[in-house]
Amino acid sequence: MNDMAALLEPLIPPLRRYARALLRDRDAADDLVQDCLERTISRWHLRRPDGDARSWVFTILHNLAVNRLRRGARRGAQLNIDTVNEATLARAPTQEDGLRHRELLHALGALPDEQRAVLLLVGVEDLSYAEAAQVLDVPIGTVMSRLARARDRLLKVMDPKMSDASTGAPNLRRIK
Repeated sequence: MNDMAALLEPLIPPLRRYARALLRDRDAADDLVQDCLERTISRWHLRRPDGDARSWVFTILHNLAVNRLRRGARRGAQLNIDTVNEATLARAPTQEDGLRHRELLHALGALPDEQRAVLLLVGVEDLSYAEAAQVLDVPIGTVMSRLARARDRLLKVMDPKMSDASTGAPNLRRIK
């Protein structure tokens, strides 16, 4: 027991420095060093007698730090509820956004294949009319008419009040 304490005690300051460099948080680093020392003491019998105790302890600390960082990345940021601003915790409800998104996907699925392809290429992938025409192997005029029909159909499905094209339906882009 005395040889273990004699080997571990001088390692505490370097372990703390290394832990602080890894975690960049003083309290978390101190907790990490404590966990490292607990693990080292509980597994002291597994240490190679001819091996370097310093490198063994630093390996334990490093592996614990990596596990802690990975766990933190999976869980996300943790905030102290007593000191955090209420605006940070408040969120607008997202149910309507989810319903609107589902409705849009359903409306996209209801479009004919050629209209959906043009709409996705021009609207989502941001291809020009000429590039979309080349991808689909159709004339530019066909791309423009399919896109206009697809947008009109989507508008009618998503907002039935906007069924009249003169009430503000999106305009086609100009060809340069």
